[in-house]
Amino acid sequence: MKIKYLFPNKFKKMGWIILIPTFIFGLVSYILGGFEPDFLNVHVPAIFINEFFGERKFFGVVENNVMDEILSVLLIISSTIVAFSKEKSEDEYISKIRLESLVWAVYVNYGILLITILFVYGLSFWTVMIFNMFTVLLFFIIRFNWQLLKLKKAASYEE
Repeated sequence: MKIKYLFPNKFKKMGWIILIPTFIFGLVSYILGGFEPDFLNVHVPAIFINEFFGERKFFGVVENNVMDEILSVLLIISSTIVAFSKEKSEDEYISKIRLESLVWAVYVNYGILLITILFVYGLSFWTVMIFNMFTVLLFFIIRFNWQLLKLKKAASYEE
């Protein structure tokens, strides 16, 4: 079966090389209260500007520290590459595991979101929503690789 929507396997290693340090640095930055070096304060184009106690307008330029944006883009791109790169031996069973893991990740992610909507409020809700942008891919990567590990263990046990 020819799968056209997956990246080549050689991209997976590069994805992991970017994903792991980005994830660790982002988590440490969040825990420490947001590491924002001054040299990343730049003027950036904005589609919608809603200044705190100020005017709202479409299109303009704002000054912003782009550390969050850099980490977010790297995390999204690298986790997408890791999640959707072919395995060395991509067969129909691995495609089935991939699909089941993706469905499972969506269910878990939206289950957590529903619980959050019902029981988390204020600024804490905003924080959960920010993390929620990344968790579907991260849940998928964790479950898919866990299932592959179980498959490899079962195969080695049979031999």
